[in-house]
Amino acid sequence: MTGVLEIEGLTVSLPAASDREFAIKDVTFNVEESEIVCIVGESGSGKSVTAFSVMGLLDRRSLVPVAGAIRLQDRDLLKLGDRELRRLRGERMSMIFQEPMTALNPVMRVGEQIAEMHEIHSGMSKPRRNERVLRALEDVRLPEPDRIFSSYPHQLSGGQRQRIMIAMALLLEPVLLIADEPTTALDVTTQAKILSLIKDLQSSRGMGVMFITHDFGVVAEIANRVVVMQNGLVVEQGPVEEVLQSPKHPYTRLLIDAVPSIEPPDKPAPSGKVALETERLNKVYSSAGWVGRSSTVKAAQDVSLTLRRGETLGIVGESGSGKSTVARCIMRLIDPTSGAVLIDGVDIADMRQNRLRHLRHQIQIVFQDPYRSLNPRRSVGKSIVEGPMNFGVPEDEAWRRAKDLIEVVGLSADSLDRYPHQFSGGQRQRICIARALVMEPIILIADEAVSALDVSVQSQVLDLLDSIRRNFQLAVLFITHDLRVAAQICDRIIVMQNGRVVETGSTSALFSDPKAPYTRELLAAAPGRAWQAGSRAEN
Repeated sequence: MTGVLEIEGLTVSLPAASDREFAIKDVTFNVEESEIVCIVGESGSGKSVTAFSVMGLLDRRSLVPVAGAIRLQDRDLLKLGDRELRRLRGERMSMIFQEPMTALNPVMRVGEQIAEMHEIHSGMSKPRRNERVLRALEDVRLPEPDRIFSSYPHQLSGGQRQRIMIAMALLLEPVLLIADEPTTALDVTTQAKILSLIKDLQSSRGMGVMFITHDFGVVAEIANRVVVMQNGLVVEQGPVEEVLQSPKHPYTRLLIDAVPSIEPPDKPAPSGKVALETERLNKVYSSAGWVGRSSTVKAAQDVSLTLRRGETLGIVGESGSGKSTVARCIMRLIDPTSGAVLIDGVDIADMRQNRLRHLRHQIQIVFQDPYRSLNPRRSVGKSIVEGPMNFGVPEDEAWRRAKDLIEVVGLSADSLDRYPHQFSGGQRQRICIARALVMEPIILIADEAVSALDVSVQSQVLDLLDSIRRNFQLAVLFITHDLRVAAQICDRIIVMQNGRVVETGSTSALFSDPKAPYTRELLAAAPGRAWQAGSRAEN
């Protein structure tokens, strides 16, 4: 094979006040033609710094390459000027970013944004540019290319926006494609389609692909070789079969062991008192259109569920399935259109806010993004004690509860005096859990509460949630699109599609013998399922 990218001894320094001297140190690996190399590691391992170094996108005020070489087809990128790098970006190397909504211009039609690549690099006439763009949209299997061409980013789904980014990256047929966590925020079926698309396009075009991820399921699905990074260092690399089946470094083994199994453990049937029920819960959104036309969206349709004390009930499904709508109706963050929501037998579905306020402490929620959930200008302690004090708990008692609970979630009492930005993502999620528990609820809703966390941190937070459920006899409603997580933590599962419940049952029964075609489709789409089943069997 021919070498596309060679990174040799790459070292990038950090500012003087940082927690370590180098963002990455002595990084060495290569990407061959027609090869997918997966770079894995947790946040702060140096994956994205390596990618940005290759693309020439580092902020040179804080991140400075001080040693090594980056050769793209024998040209050392570190020795090129900005103009030459700009020409190579798009023509010879391209990058797909994690969040397409922030990477795309919200006020430009997507077709025009893709066409800009030809306008900048080739000087092609407008009709020919548009023709090439439509062909690129077909190549990434987008339906109705003419309609997509004229759409704005907000009018497309997450998976469609990611395909737009892929079309843009591949338009000029680069020899190197860098994909930085391009499927992390996507549903399992959309993720499977994007991974298959990248693999097919890479194979047909003979590109080298540098794929950054923290998901070993994705690694098993698409990688030829694996590079494992920790704290800016490459700690292990090799063929994918060798690294996954016989990892040599303790950190690699830790990451692999932290991947939740797709096979659920046997659990006894829940027998606690019923804490939450919904009966034929409906939520319909209506909007006025042009010339008197109106449209309705049935976000939740006849959803009935029962949740007992000490039980974890999972709701799984793709974006738009109605999972979060149901949770917000139960919390009364939005008002249900019809149906009943019973907490300890009391229907709160149409209860007035002045009466509802006295019951709100009984049901608490932990959101996906802990940083946005916490006030950056308030200390952690003040954020935690605010809730109980608003419900009349004396200040001394509220602070006592906060100190007890911050230790329950695995942090020290002096954490209460610090601010959210001084903690890692996993620590912030622990703080949000403590803030919910301080209200002494009977029901805890976790809405994608671990989906943004690294695999080892995710494992720790899941263990924490399960321990808290047992110790406090909480009823936990766990919303996720990650079937591995659902398999390990949930006693029962509800599968939702297009606002409806299509299947429900015990986790073990649903995973071993799914009845609904949609459930079977979700399970089949879980990346790396065959690898994990094989590795568990061997162990």
